[in-house]
Amino acid sequence: MPFSTKNLLRQFLIWKYKHISERQFVYILSILIGFLSGMGTVILKNLTYFIRSLFDLDIFKDSESALYFVLPIIGLLLVYIIKQTWLKKHIGHGISSTLHAISKLNGIIPRYNIYASLITAPLTAGFGGSVGLQGPAVSIGAALGSNTAQLFHMNTKTRMLLIGCAAAGAMASMFKAPLAAIVFAVEIFSLDIAFVSLVPLLLASISAVVTSYLFLGTDVLLNFKLIEQFMVEDIPFYILLGLVTALASIYFSKVFFAITAFFKQFESRALRLLIGGVAIGTMLFFIPQLYGEGYGLMNNLLKGDHITAIGHTPFNVDLSNIWIVIILLLGISAFKAIAMTTTFGAGGVGGIFIPTLVMGSTLGHACAKIINNIGFGFHVSETNFTLIGMTGLMAGVLHAPLTAIFLIAEITSGYELFVPLMIVSAISFAITKHYVSHSIYTMRLAERGELMTHDKDKNVLMVLDIDKVIEKNFIILKPDMKLGHILKNAVSKSSRNHFPVVNDNHEFLGSLRLDDIRHIMFDIDKYDTVTVSNLMQVPVSLIDYDKDSMNVIMDKFKTSGAWNLPVIKDEKYYGYISKSKLLTAYRHQLIEFTS
Repeated sequence: MPFSTKNLLRQFLIWKYKHISERQFVYILSILIGFLSGMGTVILKNLTYFIRSLFDLDIFKDSESALYFVLPIIGLLLVYIIKQTWLKKHIGHGISSTLHAISKLNGIIPRYNIYASLITAPLTAGFGGSVGLQGPAVSIGAALGSNTAQLFHMNTKTRMLLIGCAAAGAMASMFKAPLAAIVFAVEIFSLDIAFVSLVPLLLASISAVVTSYLFLGTDVLLNFKLIEQFMVEDIPFYILLGLVTALASIYFSKVFFAITAFFKQFESRALRLLIGGVAIGTMLFFIPQLYGEGYGLMNNLLKGDHITAIGHTPFNVDLSNIWIVIILLLGISAFKAIAMTTTFGAGGVGGIFIPTLVMGSTLGHACAKIINNIGFGFHVSETNFTLIGMTGLMAGVLHAPLTAIFLIAEITSGYELFVPLMIVSAISFAITKHYVSHSIYTMRLAERGELMTHDKDKNVLMVLDIDKVIEKNFIILKPDMKLGHILKNAVSKSSRNHFPVVNDNHEFLGSLRLDDIRHIMFDIDKYDTVTVSNLMQVPVSLIDYDKDSMNVIMDKFKTSGAWNLPVIKDEKYYGYISKSKLLTAYRHQLIEFTS
């Protein structure tokens, strides 16, 4: 940044400090970030649709089936080349990476995240990768929010709030659903529902959705008008749908984790590309409906047009047979999770939000057709089941029941379906939560103890920096040292009352406390006979620098009753943490969180 620009920014910050309150400036920034995240989403969508439109030309009509196999591989190859030769950085899943930045990086998101997903996600989805754009949109918006907050020297708490505003803006711009966007930010990013955070979220959401209307018009991604009303006698069928979507959500999550683990065993990204590219190309060749995000499929099902929704297949099947249609819909639903995760495994960049909706729509539509054609004279609305199937999958897979309810309610332009929305989302979420403790977004973070929740105490512990509470000013002893040497070279020169004992490889063996030698420290006869190994004690617990989160560390202090615990790093002695210093750091962080 040139000096003149730095000086201009400095002058502005001085003026801002004198004339604008901190709260007012946060409101201004939330509007700005809403606009930026809205623009990021608009550009992301337009780039994707532009790439996809290149293959809608008449010259490709005769080779459509072959394109379903080839195009996704080309897109993944282009992403691979960009990653390897230009970016040379990891591009994580948008929402998961943003959650990690909030919990462990104090909301600091690298600047390259602004353009990384903006380039690679359209290539992945535009060439037919079976992923969505919501995750990349959130990643772009969050990076814009974080870097804007850093530019204006906002504190950590405000920076995290502005990242939440960016996430709400991305959601509002993508679906033109500003209310659901606020619920999404609160539910997924564990923001406090308070006036101080609610107003910025509102402003960002409004700013983003207005931006979307200005640049994309009034078209919406999911075009639906409620025709058939909710009937009370249909409640048992909605309960059944809730159970089915719960099972599907568990299946979706398990498939994601299993395929992700499969690809992780290959260290070579090129090999992952080869295996994943061929797999996703083969799936799309036989099931073209898995191509791209899947909005066309969902919108046609919402119109009740399953013929157009299923469209071309390489199999000569009779789509006038309703049971063949049901089987095809169930097949699309089952393979969507596989195709999506395989795209990720091959190196593609995208999100899981839209694939979740696709799976829910096909599953809900298939369930309605089964009910209507099973032969007992039942009739339910197939379009309503299509819509509410999305709710069940969102609530289960994403562990976001409120977002699911409010998003679908806004899409329907009313709340006539609120009761079935609540029934299905509650059942799906409750059952899935029992078998899959965390969502795809949060599972890895939770396993590492890095997941922000609405539990403020745990959040405060999570953001504490372990390096700031580790003390290293201890004199280190060896096990063969004599008592006289200890007194002369350790006790007399240290202000601490205990000493770590390590071997020649610096591996921690135990500790020697001043109380352990107090009774013999003046017995000269033992100066050359008693060694450290005769006096040291094995600690009741150890802290692993690389594995233990602050929550785990606090639990170890609680269960052990110790006031000082040794820290090991790479199986070597690293330092000590005292309970008093940990509690002091906790209190300071709590004040910052609640101020």
